[in-house]
Amino acid sequence: MENYNQTSTDFTLVGLLPSSRIGISLFVIIIFIFLLALLGNLSMILLILLDKHLHTPMYFLLCQLSLMDLNYISTIVPKMAFNFMFRNKSISFIGCGIQSFLFLTLAGAEGLLLASMAYDRYVAICCPLHYPILMRKSVYVLMTAGSWMMGSINSCAHTTYVLYIPYCQSRVINHFFCDVPAMLTLACMDTWVYEYTVFVSTTFFLVFPFIAITCSYGRVFLAVYRMPSSEGRKKAYSTCSTHLTVVTFYYAPFVYTYLRPRSFRSPTEDKILAIFYTVLTPMLNPIIYSLRNKEVMGALRRVTQRMCSVKV
Repeated sequence: MENYNQTSTDFTLVGLLPSSRIGISLFVIIIFIFLLALLGNLSMILLILLDKHLHTPMYFLLCQLSLMDLNYISTIVPKMAFNFMFRNKSISFIGCGIQSFLFLTLAGAEGLLLASMAYDRYVAICCPLHYPILMRKSVYVLMTAGSWMMGSINSCAHTTYVLYIPYCQSRVINHFFCDVPAMLTLACMDTWVYEYTVFVSTTFFLVFPFIAITCSYGRVFLAVYRMPSSEGRKKAYSTCSTHLTVVTFYYAPFVYTYLRPRSFRSPTEDKILAIFYTVLTPMLNPIIYSLRNKEVMGALRRVTQRMCSVKV
């Protein structure tokens, strides 16, 4: 038992940023991205809530995506910034568990939500006459609730296991947040069985939704190609390409990180890839959806004009 610490012992996060001028510069950039993500996602949520033209299944799902991204980046960046500013790399046992639970919940839920958004576009373009029935309120609300619930259940199982395995003397997590694979390297037991469950879980929450998204957009692009109206094709391509851009930024680094065997992974590479889905994607999503979506820009003008008229 000498090699085991008590479960109340704090963990230590190595972090991402070096203690140098380069680290300070990167810190400023990350804080700027964080503030931009907060502003962008909050604006998107408020815009969808305030403009009745956006009260549709597509924008309800988009509102949920912004809510997830808002919580996503807030789970990781504030603690990382605090540790860097005060040169305090520790995180409590309970704090690490909470951070891991929130991260896994939001990661799993967002993967399923993106698949739901792909299904929404498939129905809208390939089955427009049946859209009001196939995407009625009860359906898209159930999709959203199911994404949150399944993400939470998966996260609870993984977090419980990781917090109850025995750890050796080292409690130094070579990452900037409590990531499960990084924590497994500190375990004083063989974790190959659990690593297999991580693989299965990643397949369910990432690979299967990605396959579903690919199939949906395969049908969508085929239907768009057959459209007689060039304006209709242009609008459909614009909407679909926006979603595909978001999907690529989210899935690519996640799949590359979590589906590789431990022997092929390196802490530095994992941290760099994690920046994409924990920091960059939550910031890019509202920008991509607003700049490449005429309906969102139109809603922004209407809400702005309404606010200006009230002030006058």
